[in-house]
Amino acid sequence: MGRALALGLGGLMVVVGVVWTLQGLGYLEGSPMTGVEFWAIAGPLVAGLGVALCIVAGRGRR
Repeated sequence: MGRALALGLGGLMVVVGVVWTLQGLGYLEGSPMTGVEFWAIAGPLVAGLGVALCIVAGRGRR
């Protein structure tokens, strides 16, 4: 996987994870996901994986 693609995917995962977390906690309303505990748990996990992917992709080859 290319470095730019991995960084882009990681960034997208972080954004999606934050949105899911905010919906799960009830801060973003207007969705069936609002206030559902599953999204409050899944969101930080996805965001964390996205951060990890960005770190690994950012290091590159040495």
